[in-house]
Amino acid sequence: MKKGIFEGKKRPVLVIVMDGVGETPNTDGNAIYAANTPTLDMLNEKCMKFSLKAHGTAVGLPGDDDMGNSEVGHNALGAGQVFAQGAKLVTEAIETGRMFEGKSWKSAVEKATQGGTLHFIGLFSDGNVHSNISHLQAMIEKAKAEGVAKVRVHILLDGRDVGETSALEYVNPFEEFLAGLNGDGFDARIASGGGRMTITMDRYEANWAMVEAGWKTHVLGEGRQFATAKEAIETYRNETGKIDQDLPAFVIGENGAPIGTIEDGDGVIFYNFRGDRSIEISKAFEDESVPFDRVRVPKVFYAGMLEYDGDKHIPSNYLVAPPEISNTMGEHLAKAGIKQLAISETQKYGHVTYFWNGNRSGYFNESLEEYIEIPSDVVPFEQRPWMKCAEITDVLIEKLEGGEFDFLRVNFPNGDMVGHTGSMDATVVSMEALDLCLARILAAVDKAEGVAIITADHGNADEMYELDKKTGKAKTNAAGKPKAKTSHTLNPVPCYIYDNFYGDKYEANEGDFGLANVAATVFDMLGLEVPSMWEKSLIKLK
Repeated sequence: MKKGIFEGKKRPVLVIVMDGVGETPNTDGNAIYAANTPTLDMLNEKCMKFSLKAHGTAVGLPGDDDMGNSEVGHNALGAGQVFAQGAKLVTEAIETGRMFEGKSWKSAVEKATQGGTLHFIGLFSDGNVHSNISHLQAMIEKAKAEGVAKVRVHILLDGRDVGETSALEYVNPFEEFLAGLNGDGFDARIASGGGRMTITMDRYEANWAMVEAGWKTHVLGEGRQFATAKEAIETYRNETGKIDQDLPAFVIGENGAPIGTIEDGDGVIFYNFRGDRSIEISKAFEDESVPFDRVRVPKVFYAGMLEYDGDKHIPSNYLVAPPEISNTMGEHLAKAGIKQLAISETQKYGHVTYFWNGNRSGYFNESLEEYIEIPSDVVPFEQRPWMKCAEITDVLIEKLEGGEFDFLRVNFPNGDMVGHTGSMDATVVSMEALDLCLARILAAVDKAEGVAIITADHGNADEMYELDKKTGKAKTNAAGKPKAKTSHTLNPVPCYIYDNFYGDKYEANEGDFGLANVAATVFDMLGLEVPSMWEKSLIKLK
């Protein structure tokens, strides 16, 4: 152990992740700018501040046009390193052909060439956060080349990582793509679908009813029938006025019968590469203990694009091996005997535990770690934009005042989860609620004579409107109202070091920084040797 800023005294270092809080000079549609945030204003005026890259290659994604997300963001924060992530891994596996040489792909194709159907289920866009439609197209082309006769695709409409009403921009070209492949004994069609926030893609077991609805839609073929996906989308839009992510489930039928139920002897591939919203549907195919009546469970070969939970091995079969993330902050803190706390509500609990620890479930040393999950409300987030920030804050302050932990980390989901709803008004409220909680927490940090690092994992609340790239102003719809933006942003995130006691012990380092630089900063403050493979610290000790 080396000399840290506390000079051997036991003091806490707290990392606060304001999920979805980016920074931009644009004020149009910026819920953070529009909100009353005296605490953030104080941090901006008085604290050492950095702008951290939180997207693209800085978090292991293929290119700098790829927006960051909470999973890769927390991987980088917790690992102190940048690893090749989902989209890049899958793209490389497809381009090199490795994916098609693997046992899982061959097993799925074998089912389909022995009389079964090959089904693909996943998020239907090129948002590159959960999935990419190009991966789906490559697999369908390969399936035909390998002798598969029948393919059915079950599409989960996005409107969150891409434009909120962009579904037909993907459906129409995809139908043309399938038409170009069909014939000569090959039959590929869209069989079912629905909005990603309506069916199938629940996470952290917050709302199993979504998964049950997806099961009934994709597997059983139960639900309102339409002749085409286009007809379903246009009909639901006219009837409900909802954006893509919230559209109801639909089934494609002919003569009153669904065209793509999942049956014994079929192969099923869930083609999302991101894990959080892929685990529950994977359990539904493989686990006997899911909390809903599946009615019937077809005997199929099921595979995910990746292994979504490496410790629990969910699913049993997967097409591409996940990145091996080692030498994480949590692992090294445990080895050093440092007591650590992780806390969030359900919606982001897995991020400050599983993803922070390098896609690893469980503890490194249970005697040195405590993980606390505050149950999230199962309501539309725009209806309660404060979410559970007050409850999280209550527990966090109690733990800070207890003096037990040397390192604490917390995630406040408000900026991201409410930002995804597209409601500017609700997101402004969410930021004001968060700001109130920050004031309470920082007072507790002062009382404990500690240090807080306040940052984010990616942007979202900073751009609630679709912006014109030339003018920076909001695009408008036919009614003249701003077009809501529900996806993450490409903006950097702020990083403040709040310290009223030890500022004379260190100064800002020079360089361009990303999320992975936070880990070494924590270790410098705690007086721990920074692992050689980590990105450098944001600070230099004097």
